[in-house]
Amino acid sequence: MQSLIFFSRVAFICNVCFVLVWVMRYYPVLEEGRPSDAVSLVLILGILFAFALNIIVNLFLLVFILRRRPVWKHFPGWLIIANFLFLLPQIILFLR
Repeated sequence: MQSLIFFSRVAFICNVCFVLVWVMRYYPVLEEGRPSDAVSLVLILGILFAFALNIIVNLFLLVFILRRRPVWKHFPGWLIIANFLFLLPQIILFLR
């Protein structure tokens, strides 16, 4: 359970990077040439890891909820809801 909490927090950080990538589409940060290391990190976390990790974390949480395990005792409620709410636009954007 502790590792799932850790990956849920990492998924939240990746989801914040996903929002930053989405904002960078409209406000370009990249200048001519090579992007900075921070921009590269945000792009990798926001595009590659956010969707994959968020699906995995939400599937495990769904399994725990369907098995009627007390997920709310171990996880902060806001983290479960936030990761699920980030998953909805990710599914729309990546699977269209």
